[in-house]
Amino acid sequence: MASPEFAAVLEQFRSTGNEIGNATTVEEQRAGYEAMAFPLPEGTSVTKVEANGVPCEWIVADGADPDIRLAYLHGGGYVIGNLNTHRHLSAAISRAAGCAVLAVDYRLAPEHPYPAAVEDAVAAYRFMRENGPNAAVGAAATFIAGDSAGGGLVLAAMLAARDAGVPLPDAAIPLSAWTDLAFTGESMETRKDVDPLITDLDSIATMANSYLNGADPKDPLASPLYADLAGLPPLLMQVGDAEVLLSDTTRLAEKARAAGVEVTDEVWPEMFHVFQHFCQAFPEAQEAVDRIGGFVRAHVKVAG
Repeated sequence: MASPEFAAVLEQFRSTGNEIGNATTVEEQRAGYEAMAFPLPEGTSVTKVEANGVPCEWIVADGADPDIRLAYLHGGGYVIGNLNTHRHLSAAISRAAGCAVLAVDYRLAPEHPYPAAVEDAVAAYRFMRENGPNAAVGAAATFIAGDSAGGGLVLAAMLAARDAGVPLPDAAIPLSAWTDLAFTGESMETRKDVDPLITDLDSIATMANSYLNGADPKDPLASPLYADLAGLPPLLMQVGDAEVLLSDTTRLAEKARAAGVEVTDEVWPEMFHVFQHFCQAFPEAQEAVDRIGGFVRAHVKVAG
């Protein structure tokens, strides 16, 4: 049974909606997403950096190893979201995993459609491999994580890096990943009445169209579900059972396993889209972040 704290957040969404769902313009959506951010935890340093031309922040919890590095790609349908919206989650992952997090402020549509986000994610990842928060030194271990569109971008960036001959990270963590911009998953129908965050399918279709800008929605770097996934590193995929993108995770996990990829997929009962964002609000979200931290730490040991 879900915690009382989770139930309170869920009731708030159901009774009043959320700032994004209530918005009617891109500008209002962007402002609404920022309104959902939580404060930065104490004991966290934030340092702005240009990562091969991409604006980023190093977010490092006290005691984190600067040579263990994780690039974080925020969600927001490739149209909204920024460093402000996910700073608290990046900080929580830094603390749980004991690593330095490079939060990536990749370009957004409609101003910068596909493949701008993929290009920026790969550029920032390549920077992170050779540069840390304290010095221009190579990493001891690298990871990529992201949520929603950022979760799909995690996969797309690795596919682009693989095809360019860039060494892949030690492991990756796509959260509630948007892997199918063609919207063919059955959960788009079966979960549309229970997901309190994605309440308007027309809205996310508009985001997809803004990002694609006429590109094929089944292009593998736009929708990794349609990619050849062979050679990817171990994946931890978390998704809520009460979200419309559930099938985007379960189908990709199945396809990745068939391609020989090591996959840990977790379907969290009752949880909604990107519930980890609420790690300061209810214990299930913090537990999920702790599991991310354990996954990273385990694969640092493997890498070492």
